[in-house]
Parts: sequence; structure tokens; C-alpha cells
Amino acid sequence: MVFSSVTFLLYFLPLFLVVYHLMPKGFKNYFILFASLVFYTWGAPKFVILLVGSTIIDFYLVQWMHRSKNKKKRQLLLATSVSINVGLLLYFKYANFMVENINALLENFGAEPMTWQKVLLPIGISFYTFQTLTYSIDIYRKVHKPLAKLSNYLLYIMSFPQMIAGPIVRFNDIADQIIERKEKINDKLYGLFRFCIGLGKKVLLANPLGFQADLIMDLPPNEITTYMAWVGIVAYTFQIYFDFSGYSDMAIGLGRIMGFTFPENFNSPYISKSISEFWRRWHMTLGAWMRDYLYIPLGGSRVDSVRRLYFNLWFVFIISGLWHGAAWNFIIWGGFHGLFLILDRLFLVKFLNKLGKLPAIIFTFLVVMIGWVFFRIETFDSAIAFISKMFSIDNGSHAVAFVTEKGFYFYVVLAVICSSIGLFKPGKWLEQKLYFSETLSLRKMGFGIAISLVLFVLSLSFITSSGFNPFIYFRF
Repeated sequence: MVFSSVTFLLYFLPLFLVVYHLMPKGFKNYFILFASLVFYTWGAPKFVILLVGSTIIDFYLVQWMHRSKNKKKRQLLLATSVSINVGLLLYFKYANFMVENINALLENFGAEPMTWQKVLLPIGISFYTFQTLTYSIDIYRKVHKPLAKLSNYLLYIMSFPQMIAGPIVRFNDIADQIIERKEKINDKLYGLFRFCIGLGKKVLLANPLGFQADLIMDLPPNEITTYMAWVGIVAYTFQIYFDFSGYSDMAIGLGRIMGFTFPENFNSPYISKSISEFWRRWHMTLGAWMRDYLYIPLGGSRVDSVRRLYFNLWFVFIISGLWHGAAWNFIIWGGFHGLFLILDRLFLVKFLNKLGKLPAIIFTFLVVMIGWVFFRIETFDSAIAFISKMFSIDNGSHAVAFVTEKGFYFYVVLAVICSSIGLFKPGKWLEQKLYFSETLSLRKMGFGIAISLVLFVLSLSFITSSGFNPFIYFRF
């Protein structure tokens, strides 16, 4: 079940909201947990018992660790908790990848490959693992005391708005809200509006652009022209942004309706003037997690040598790439961004600042697009061939007949406007008016409700008339 499905929008969500708001305050957390288990079971019934079981074990391990006064015992219990959670991730997400690479080596040496039953990937396993890790590590660091009730911990880990595809919610940011939170009408209206904004991003922009991207990027490189290559990567560049940021908006909106404040995950990343700035704006909860739980423990920028600093940067982004998927193309994508972060520190940021704002944005956007080629195309040779098509004038002697989808350029123009709205003063003003979060006047309430209804109806009509409705980040 995805947020942009008829089942969720017309059945699950309305029923959940009605029952939730009729529930006595003391039972609301239990009902969210019940609904979350139903939501996850709907999409992955084979894995729900495993995830619930491991979450229960982790809860008691962390409780035991918190009560212990012995430092070595605390470290052992933390290591056990981390090993269980990372072990689940390694097995379900990376076992197939490791066996495939081992078999490739064995075949090169003329040996028999290993026999292996492929492991299925539980949806949302990466986000699940990061939240369990932040809980145990934050409790070990005494950032916050642990939750007293098992049901509340299960709610934190498995809450349906954000378990499948984020944003990554740190325990200390939401712990107090799980135990006691105030639900205000302003927050509920804002949450509804934010959900519909995200739904519109996903259905009205990401889906039609994604359909166009798939038509081209699933073809062999020798069957596309230079023009097709640019159409494909531009479509994918905007698809992945509006798909993922749309989901994040919907998750944040649903959380706000229930009284939770989830962290922001995107801040107009395509107006960045460098790759360093891009990563301060793109998937911000992942960047912050990697910084605080991996980069800083490695020494961060407070190291003895510049080489070690560059190694830390590159290593973190290779891990970030691997987190996105168990394939070499994701590792290459992470290393590609890590390389440009190093170049930023060496000279690139100074050079781009001298060029000026607009040239720096265009250059950064181009680098990001090239990175998305590695992200989207699974083999290195095919990705390089695709990039060579982008930067050559090739009408394609073997190219397939191709016509851009109806309205494609309209969607591109709309995507450019929506992704760069904060670049100019009128856009900043409109953004502030749209993303209201404080006290609402009757006029603002009416405006927000009207926009929400229009976006909801339009999105629903697009969903019912189209069978193309993927969520890119569900597989991560």
C-alpha cells in the first residue's frame, strides 16, 4: 500500500483519521501502532513478524544497557543491539550482492559458483535500521532516557507515515512527543495541506515525468539519440526529487495531523551553488545521520591530516551510496558525489563563487544530473555510454522511433518553477504563504483547504486514470 494509491486515500486513511479522532487520548498511540502494523502487513506480510520480533528484542537489550552501571557491559549490550540491527540489514539487503560478486570471482578462476536462494528485501529495511540504531546509540550516549513502554518503542520504529521511506526521525527529536503531545487544529490543517502538497508533487509531477524517463532510460544506449538522452535524464532528475520530496511532505503532513513534528527532508536542492550545498538541502535527515553517527565518529574534519579528512568524506559517501542499494551503480554514485565534495574543499567552491550565482547553480545541477545517470542505470558501461550520448551530437543510426509524451515540456517547465521557487523574492513570498505553520487566519484556513481539495481531487483523478504509480525510495 502506498500513499498515492486509491486503497490508501479512499479507505485506509479516512477510516484511520475518523477512528483516531474518536479515540480517547490514552488509546491513540495503541491505535497508531495497530494501524501501522496493518499498513506494513499489507505490503510485506512475510516480514512483519521478523521486524516486530527484532524490535522487541532490541527494546529489552537497550533497557538492560540503560540500567547497567558497568561500562564494559553497556558497551557489550550496545554492540549486541547494533550487530542485530546491522546484521538484519546486511543479510536482507546485501547478501545477494555479496554472493553475486563472489560467484563472479569464482567463475573468473574457473571454479563452480555457489548455489544460493535469493533473499527477498523487506520494504523500508534501511529506514528501519537507521531508527533502531539511533535509539540504541542515543540511549548509550545518554542523550535521552529510554521509553518505558514496549508499545511506544514499537510505535517509534514502525509508525506508518515514515517507516517505509523516511524522513529518518531521531529518537531524541520525537521521544517526548510519543509520551505526551498536544494536538492543535492549526497543526491538523497544516498537516492536511502538507499531505496534499506532497500528493500533488508525487502524482501530478513525478509520475508523468517518471513515465517519460522510463521510456528512454530502460532502452539500450545504442538505441537512443543525444536528444533522447537529455529528455530522459531531465525527466528522471525531476522525477526522483518530486517523488521523494512528495513522500516526505506526505509523511510530515500525516505526522502533524497526529501531533508529531517530523524533521524536514528537503530544502530546494536544485538551486544549490555547489555539491556541498546540495547535500545540505537533499535528503537532509540522511545527511545529518551520516554526519553524526558515522562522519564525526571517524574523526570528521578534526583529523591530523588532509588525506584522512578526504578519506572520511569519501568513505561516508560511498557508504551513503551503498545504503541506497546493493549494487555497484549506487557505490559509484556515492563515490562520484564524494569526489565533488573533496573538489569543493580543494578549489571548486571558490571557483564557482567567482562565476556567480546562476552559473554555479547550472554547473551544480549538471553535476547532479550526471550523478543520477549512475544512480538510475545499473551497469557502469551503460551509464558511461548514456553520458557519452548526452555530450555528443548523435542522431542514432539504430535509434528507435521516439516522440515525447504529451505535455512533457509543460511538466518540465512546471517542475523547474516548483523546484526553484525560493530562488527569487516573489517565490520566497509565495513559499511562505503556502507553507504556513503558525496561527492561521480564517482567510489562510480557507485558502489552504481550497488548495488541498483541488490537489486531492486532481491527484485522485490522475491515479485512477493511470497505472503508473511507483515510489522510487520504497526499494531502499
